[in-house]
Amino acid sequence: MATFLYENPVFLEHKVPEGHPERPDRLRALNLALEHPNFAELKRIKAPRGSEELVLLAHPEDHLRSIVREIPEEDINQFEADTCASPQSLVAALTAIGGAVAAVDAVFTGEANNAFVAARPPGHHAEKMKAMGFCFFNTIAIAARHAQKAHGAERVAIVDWDVHHGNGTQDIFWDDPSVLFCSTHQMPLYPGTGAKDETGVDDNIVNAPLSPNSGSEHFRDAFRSRVLSALDDFRPDFVLISAGFDAHHRDPLAQINLVAEDFDWATGRLMEVASRSAGNRIVSLLEGGYDLQGLAESAGMHIMRLMRG
Repeated sequence: MATFLYENPVFLEHKVPEGHPERPDRLRALNLALEHPNFAELKRIKAPRGSEELVLLAHPEDHLRSIVREIPEEDINQFEADTCASPQSLVAALTAIGGAVAAVDAVFTGEANNAFVAARPPGHHAEKMKAMGFCFFNTIAIAARHAQKAHGAERVAIVDWDVHHGNGTQDIFWDDPSVLFCSTHQMPLYPGTGAKDETGVDDNIVNAPLSPNSGSEHFRDAFRSRVLSALDDFRPDFVLISAGFDAHHRDPLAQINLVAEDFDWATGRLMEVASRSAGNRIVSLLEGGYDLQGLAESAGMHIMRLMRG
């Protein structure tokens, strides 16, 4: 079985103001990296557009309608401090959801061994009722709910190694012990959540905050002691990754000094978890990563490790 990569040109049509870090060039940089012969066996698929009904798996109708109202007919509408929309932004966000759901389906039906969704806008900061942090809808939360509803997943693990805490994912699953949410992230840093004592209603939230200027050793230690140990206890039957690459040392938005090999290592550890209890089922979604070289190198190594699965 192959690794599937979901992409769509509409992701480039989500426009942002000049100088905004979450820009279309992020995907262009990744696409250049994927031209290397190492990725010849990667099965690249056009992500389908998801329905508005899928949004309701993780968000109330009021949130969906509030986003629809913010989509401009032309130009760019900045409707949160750091979150903006252009005419194609809703289509891009729904297509990110469609790609994530298609990836879940492919992995559960055995069509794919694992999958990576190269989409934007990202999603892990979107709370139940709030768009923020470049995110409209929480794509990975929707993917988890879809795995439960459509494929009977009972113990879904979401691992978020984006350098910014996935506050939205934590918000959505705070009181749901069927989902384990684990996060490594810099603290203090935006959005200000993610302390160790934020544990959810049934210890299903596991945060592993890292101090500024931490490096590979601190990251790997935290990953082993907090994330992997929690996963071993939980024994997930499906693993989702919020794959942000902004903990790379080149990234301009944070001060965690990882290298691309750290993401390769973490991917391998999660694949081992999935092999033990989840039938190797892993779907990874692109979140952050704002230095183009750091993103391309790190995501490239992440995808290569998935392909060796």
